[in-house]
Amino acid sequence: MSKSALVGAVVGALLSGTAAAEPAKPTVVLVHGAFADSSSWNGVIEILQQDGYPVVAAANPLRSVAADAAYVSGLVGSIEGPVVLVGHSYGGQVISTAARGRDNVKSLVYVAAFAPEAGEAAADLAGKFPGGTLGEALAAPVKLPEGGVDLLIDQAKFHQQFAHDVPAAEAALMAAGQRPITEAALTEKSGEPAWKTLPSFFVYGDGDKNIPAAALGFMAERAGSKRTVVVEGASHVVMVSKPQAVAELIEEAAR
Repeated sequence: MSKSALVGAVVGALLSGTAAAEPAKPTVVLVHGAFADSSSWNGVIEILQQDGYPVVAAANPLRSVAADAAYVSGLVGSIEGPVVLVGHSYGGQVISTAARGRDNVKSLVYVAAFAPEAGEAAADLAGKFPGGTLGEALAAPVKLPEGGVDLLIDQAKFHQQFAHDVPAAEAALMAAGQRPITEAALTEKSGEPAWKTLPSFFVYGDGDKNIPAAALGFMAERAGSKRTVVVEGASHVVMVSKPQAVAELIEEAAR
């Protein structure tokens, strides 16, 4: 073997060993909220995957906080290695519960999301500050055979209420495919939240019409947010309209 070939082989082996020694990146688990589905994370997923992060977008049942959190907790428990748990809207309440007792969850990211204190419900926090207009944008409730009702946003009002900074054609698809949430889930009280023991990060738009920006800022400050990103003019679906800003904060939480 020539001297240059030998040097190349040694350098290659050293680089290979360095790469092998690098810790694996944590898995990012994304939990959507009401009136959305897992596809709402597509733009964020694309960025995270390009940057080498394993990603799972959970199908949040949107039936009750306890049941939804148990489902997400089971999913997290099936993942080997560290997890960054991310919730949008009502999904924030779900991750606050699901992370309890899961040692592999290392940080929480709230994307235009509820971060309730023990004894609070999403509906309580949505009405704590003025500016939210969700109530007047809802369609007629859908009665459930087991009792209670499902809630949906009126498709004619969806674009302006939920996703004003998303192109109209895309918002129309989102409106048609929105997932309903039970009224009971939005009024269910939280238990002790995981944000009290885990580092938390917040990102939201100051144009949010579902959860007023004042409420989102209040929850971020109360949770001791490590970093709060406020996106000017962004709607409730900031992860759809501004996926780069959301992905960057998730990667910061992952580091």
